[in-house]
Amino acid sequence: MGFNSSWFAFVQASDKNKPTVTRDLLKRVWTFALPYRQKVIGLFVTIAIISGLTAVPPLLFRDLIDNTLPNGNGTRLNWLALGMVAVPVINGLVGVLQRNWSAQVGEGIICDLRRALYDHMQRMSLRFFTATRTGELMSRLNNDVVGAQQAVTSTLMNMVSNVVAVTITLTVMMLLEWRLTLIALVIVPVFIVSARRVAVTLRDLRRQSMEYNAEMNAIMNETLNVSGALLVKLFGRQQHEADKFGQQAVNVRDIGIRQAVIFRWFFLSLSIASAIGSALVFWLGGWLVLRGSFSIGTIVAFGSYIGQMYGPLMSLTNAPVEFAQSMVSFERVFEALDIPVEIAEKPNAADLPAVAGKIEFDNMYFRYEERGKQAGLTDVERMGWGAKNSFKVKRGKQKEDDDAPNVTRILDREWALEDVSFTIEPGQLVALVGPSGAGKTSVTYMLPRLYDPSEGRILIDGIDIRDVRLDSLADSIGMVTQETYLFYDTIRANLLYARPDAVESEMIAAAKDANIHEFIMSLPDHYDTVVGERGYRLSGGERQRIAIARVLLKNPRILVLDEATSSLDSISEALIQEALTRVTDNRTSLVIAHRLSTILSADKILVLDQGKLVEQGTHDELLHREGLYATLYNTQFKPVEA
Repeated sequence: MGFNSSWFAFVQASDKNKPTVTRDLLKRVWTFALPYRQKVIGLFVTIAIISGLTAVPPLLFRDLIDNTLPNGNGTRLNWLALGMVAVPVINGLVGVLQRNWSAQVGEGIICDLRRALYDHMQRMSLRFFTATRTGELMSRLNNDVVGAQQAVTSTLMNMVSNVVAVTITLTVMMLLEWRLTLIALVIVPVFIVSARRVAVTLRDLRRQSMEYNAEMNAIMNETLNVSGALLVKLFGRQQHEADKFGQQAVNVRDIGIRQAVIFRWFFLSLSIASAIGSALVFWLGGWLVLRGSFSIGTIVAFGSYIGQMYGPLMSLTNAPVEFAQSMVSFERVFEALDIPVEIAEKPNAADLPAVAGKIEFDNMYFRYEERGKQAGLTDVERMGWGAKNSFKVKRGKQKEDDDAPNVTRILDREWALEDVSFTIEPGQLVALVGPSGAGKTSVTYMLPRLYDPSEGRILIDGIDIRDVRLDSLADSIGMVTQETYLFYDTIRANLLYARPDAVESEMIAAAKDANIHEFIMSLPDHYDTVVGERGYRLSGGERQRIAIARVLLKNPRILVLDEATSSLDSISEALIQEALTRVTDNRTSLVIAHRLSTILSADKILVLDQGKLVEQGTHDELLHREGLYATLYNTQFKPVEA
């Protein structure tokens, strides 16, 4: 099953909102608990010990009332008193060991789930991230993972503990008086009926609560970062965003209240049933005592056992409800883990050999939204993570906007790129030109495999890039995008991100070549200056020069570059253009050209229009043809240069 069909199946499954606990799901859950199986077995042993010891005190009370006190046995009284102290001490020590092991299992599972989910997300294609809100991903990594951990260390452990406790208690009660035990069990069907009636409601509320929380996280993530906050303030939409967030907070509050009230009604019914069962036992036991066929110590012990049995029994009755709810967290985590990796390495992928830098696009076709082949798949609402009103992308006509390459688009044509073929020789500088939406950014995104061709192939030194390891491909290609992204860290850390093993002198040399070293040294903390969220403490030109220095430090053989400088002042633009000259020197370079100087220095110019390569050649050759390039030159480039 391909990427899109698998994704569609995932959406259909999510949209049902009917989690079921299946054998396959339980097996998969166990795979995460398997590395901790020894501690899990140890937990079961401690549960048995604690449950067994808990059954001892009522027997001590029975012996005290029926034997020790009537017979005046002081020695036996001392031993009983010592036993009363020993039982909780031993239980407490075993409980500490149990909690230690439980924490190791629980935190270990959280760690493993988060690592698995984060690793899977790292391998997703750019298409996935343009269609998914970051807040929903954060909800999967935080809320759902914690919920999954609680399913193992809390819900499951409580179930096992309650089963053992009820079994031991019932056994002792049957040995003491089987008739009273049967009376105590009369109300068990009430527990079962109550649990079944409330189970479905609580399970669905649990999933809906997770969806509301994911939506709330998404809103916070979109509006509380620098870019989002800036946009909100510029358009004066603070109150609108506050109202939107407030509505989601209200939804989370209301559904939490509904869950709490339903739980309370549920436990009220169980408490009433438990009280009726206890009353019946005491009533019948009292008559047996009055008739002399039952000892006072036995009925006192039975009173304790009734509480020990009904408490775990009430929890066990609710266990299917809690377990089904907790499994929702695992389902949501597994849904994310099961989203297929679109850009995947072949099993026999090899490292890219020493790169000379020849690039070939061979009859390459590409579209951002691959059309599914399922019956009836026309206008499909694809909702991420099973949440209502998550990302929605309608299929059909599409339009690409090169100025916003990181946004999933509705294309107004079938292909974003259609039958594109060209060759770049090692060391050549090739300029991409064309009107907005022509497909320039799409071409640059294909080379480092941010997307894969729908048809055709891309070769580096005669090797299909789909046959090489992704790390090897990334090592050979450097990319400077129009929108520079810096981590909330120091300048040093952002530069060394390209090559962590680089020495200080190499980093400084790259910064000097990018015309940013002097500026960095003028800062109070020099290279240890923190750049802030997305680098917003720096100007656009400063961020772009740091990005250029980062690529220079990486020292790739192939460079992909969007040289947009239209938003920069003339000084910053001049510094960047000088730095770009150094970057492209002795490298194979594919540049989205915005300046005539770049076009004039290019060895070849590729002219794109409506996703098609309509012209290619040198500046003089293309002007002579008087085609689209000549028109662009006269309307876009020539006036700027003048």
